[in-house]
Amino acid sequence: RKSFYPLAIFAAAIAAAVFGLVPIDVSFVAAVLVLVATRLFPVREMYESVEWPVIILLGAFLPVGAALNSTGATGLIANSITSLSGDMPLWVMLVTIMVISAILSAVINNAATAVLMAPIAVSVANIVGVNFDAFLMAVAIGSSSAFLTPIGHQSNLLVMGPGGYRFGDYWRMGLPLTIVTFAVAAPMLVLIWGP
Repeated sequence: RKSFYPLAIFAAAIAAAVFGLVPIDVSFVAAVLVLVATRLFPVREMYESVEWPVIILLGAFLPVGAALNSTGATGLIANSITSLSGDMPLWVMLVTIMVISAILSAVINNAATAVLMAPIAVSVANIVGVNFDAFLMAVAIGSSSAFLTPIGHQSNLLVMGPGGYRFGDYWRMGLPLTIVTFAVAAPMLVLIWGP
């Protein structure tokens, strides 16, 4: 019975946000405060469940993204991407953004990749003169496609030991999965957010 209360509290928070009673960030913070105040969610458990390395990594990459913007490096990288893809169709540029995001997320955390690639994607969209929503979605899909290495995502690392996997096993299965993901995503992005 006690496990029903957190579900009801979060359902109320979602309903309040959906019906426009309060902004979504306020409703979720209020839901967490209610859970803590009613001792349904102990504060110690809350601190232990936070992925602190990810928070620190994101905090470290936010200034990097701001520095890329302020120094003009974002525009330089965006110009390189657009010159690389040339006068290719929109889907080629979207696949290029997804590939770069996937390669970065294989090395660093996928959330940090999204923070780093988002301003670059917006710059590319502005240079090409199209809606940047498709490019931001390409960043989200590319950075979520962390299938190529065990360090790309924490769930990859979790199964490595118990499954007896080696580092090379990930790209052998991850590369075809990434290709299928991009092959489905690129036409959908053009269809939904294209010009």
